[in-house]
This record gives sequence, C-alpha cells and structure tokens, in this order.
Amino acid sequence: MSGLAYKGLAEQAQLAASGKVSAKELVEASLARIDEVDRRVGAFRIVRYEAARAEAAEADRRLAAGERLPLLGVPVAVKDDTDVCGETTPFAVQGDHEPVKRDAEQVRRLREAGAVIVGKTRTCEIGLWPFSESPGYGAARNPWKLGFTPGGSSGGSSAAVAAGMVPAAVGSDGAGSIRIPAAWTNLVGIKPQRGRVSGYPHTDPFNGLTVWGPLARTVEDAALLLDVLTGSHPEDAYRLDAPRTPFADAARRDPGRLRIAVSFKTALGVPGRIDPEIRLAVERTARLLTDLGHKVFPADPDYGVVALGLVPRGTVGVADWLDSIPGARPEARTEVEARIGRTLGRRLLPLARRMDPYLRRRVGAIFRYADVVLTPTTAQLPSKVGAFDGAGYQRTQSGVAALCPLAWPWNVLGWPGMSVPAGFSRDGLPIGAQLLGHDGEEAKLISLAAQMQEAERWQDRTPAL
Repeated sequence: MSGLAYKGLAEQAQLAASGKVSAKELVEASLARIDEVDRRVGAFRIVRYEAARAEAAEADRRLAAGERLPLLGVPVAVKDDTDVCGETTPFAVQGDHEPVKRDAEQVRRLREAGAVIVGKTRTCEIGLWPFSESPGYGAARNPWKLGFTPGGSSGGSSAAVAAGMVPAAVGSDGAGSIRIPAAWTNLVGIKPQRGRVSGYPHTDPFNGLTVWGPLARTVEDAALLLDVLTGSHPEDAYRLDAPRTPFADAARRDPGRLRIAVSFKTALGVPGRIDPEIRLAVERTARLLTDLGHKVFPADPDYGVVALGLVPRGTVGVADWLDSIPGARPEARTEVEARIGRTLGRRLLPLARRMDPYLRRRVGAIFRYADVVLTPTTAQLPSKVGAFDGAGYQRTQSGVAALCPLAWPWNVLGWPGMSVPAGFSRDGLPIGAQLLGHDGEEAKLISLAAQMQEAERWQDRTPAL
C-alpha cells in the first residue's frame, strides 16, 4: 500500500471503481502515511481513524453492490474552518468548543460523491495569516523544508497533500489562503468564483471574501474536486448556476490561443517588492506561455482603492467569527483585528459593498485586451515556522502584507484565480505563479493550467521527507 502515497484523486477513484484497490486499502494507506510523516509535518489537527475506517467499509459495501460515484472510497482532508459532524470547529482559536451536529455543505457534497473524510487540517486563528500556526493547536510545516511554513491559512491542507497523506484536500481562500499554500508547496490551488462553492452554514462568509476550493498535485485532480464541491445552498447570499460542462472536462480541453498580461504590480498602498527569484520564475513561466503559442505582454490591472473593499469585510468577518465562539481565548493580535471590525469595519462595510461595481469596472478594464492575468502568487518565499511567534498586530500585519500582497484583490472582486507551480528557489523552496480570470472563468484558467502542466510535469517532483 505504500505505493499509493502519491496516486492522485482521479487515479485513486478509478482504482476503487475498477476493483483493483479497495476503499479500505486506500484509507489505510492514507492513515499509515499520516502516522509515518505527520509527527514531523503537523498537517492534521485531528485524524478521524475510527470514523474514516467505518466510512471506508461502507464505501466498499457500496462498490461491491455496483454503485459508482466520483470519489467513492477516496480519502480527502478538510480545513479546520469547516464543520464535520461529530467534530469541533475551533478554527485555531482556543475556546469552549462543542462537536457540531451537521456537516457543512462542502462536506455534505464530498460525502455525496463518496469521499472519506480522514481528518481536519491545521490553520491559523480565523484564517488571518499566511502561516498555519497557533498557540492552542500547533504548527503545520512545509514538507519541502520542515523549518518553513507551508503557507496559510490553508497550510495544513496543502502540507497534507504535498506530503502524500491525501490525494487532495479542501481549503478556503479569503485573501489568498488557498493560492498562497499551493505556491509554497508545489501544488495547484483554485479559488473559485464567489458563489461557486457554498460555505453554508456561513451564508456570506467574511462578507463575500471567502470561498472554499481544492488543493491538489494536478490540475485534473483540482478540477475534479471543484466539480464535487460546486453548488449553492438556498440560503447563500451569492448563488451561481452550475457550469454547462464539468471543470474536469476543461482540464482535458485545449485553451486555444490566449492573450496573457504579465503583471508584477501591487495595489495602492501595498508593499511591492518582489523577491528576485520569484520574479525570474514568473518571467520563465511567461516565456513558457509564449512557447505554447499564447500572446504574452506586460500590462497591469488598475487596482485603484481596492483595499477599501478588503479591510471592512475582513475585520468584520473576524469579529463575527470570534464572537460566535463560546469562551473564546484568542491571541492578542486576533483580538485587535476583531476590535477594528467591531468599531470601524462595521461602519465601513456598507460603503465597501457599494464600491463593488466601480472596482470591478476599473480592474476589469484589463480584460478588454487580455484573457488572463499572470502574476506571482506571493512576493516572497515562505517564512520560517515561528517567524511571527509573539509578534504584535502591527508587526504581523506589516510582515505578512510584504510576503503576500498579490492574491487578495481577487477576493474583493469575487473573480476566480489559481496558483500553479513555477519552479523552486536555489534553496529548494517552491514558487507559485498566479493565473487570474474575469467573472466566472474558472474553466479558462483550468484549461490553460493543464496545458502548462503537460509541458512542466510539476507533479512528478515530490518532497524527500
């Protein structure tokens, strides 16, 4: 079973459906890999040994009866901001947590597709930072270099996939929290269009900033998982019709000749220094796209005052989540963020919402002459684990703003984006390139990324744990 560690999501599903491998074997291989490496990596906050084995046994009964579902019997992991019936959802904040009584909509859809939930992955307090560490729940480490963070706030999910513990995992992205960990662990991470994936029981998560999406080693696996997750709940603030064709089909489709704008610009008032190694990696990616037949040229989105759409949404979201936790005992810097939300953010939130059409018109002007925007996913390489231990709000905020200034504008706009591997630094740390699309254009990004993957074969490289 050791050979299953780096089998992908689609491949594992096919093995189970064909009867070549049982769901029990897939899940036991996942649990064995977790036991082998997670003491060093720290990807999981909790592993559901008994529950996962019971779910695998049920999957084998269904497979034997001839039932076929997209992920029947395949192990996956979910981030610890996501409700799983019978488990707590601390979101890294210490408090008086009780097990929840029903699955979140994303988990319901995973189960509907037959997936086995093997565990919940580490994050930072209320998803605030691009690392996955907290005083109460420990730290996730980067499988490529254990002294460094895998990113955040979905870093536990990305570490679990990168280390071969699960073939794919679910993360959430409110300011880059899927794309940043994908970049720093050599994965594909998709932030879907706002409303594509339900966050229920959160009907308007972080006031429109946050969406849930896939982390995987390949574009095909990420697209398959996105197909499984796609769908709205009747109470969601934002609802989209299902795409006409599955995203998995987009991963098998030629993207055609696209116009691709390459940009290294950050939004107004945001640190703009790009690490030279990251700049070189993205420039190399641009040359690859040219070689693949696309029209590639430098051009910058006009971000305007997009940050005014971020701060009220984010700070109010933190305040609301923190206020929902009985007996919450957060870090001081988390409490500062929540206080800003309670005092200033709630006053400015209506203005932030009213700005949406203006910001979309202004930033969206680039799509008059470009189909896709290519940027670095992050401005800097991963920070070391513990780099922000004990830091106050101001030092943490300024530090992470310099690390990751390029992902969050697309959360304000609500448009799709994804990170794909772009190579490695001299010291062996992964680098990501970001593909950004216009309204509802996940399929276009997926097709382009699949073409890049065929040329690059980034999934063939795995960390030497």
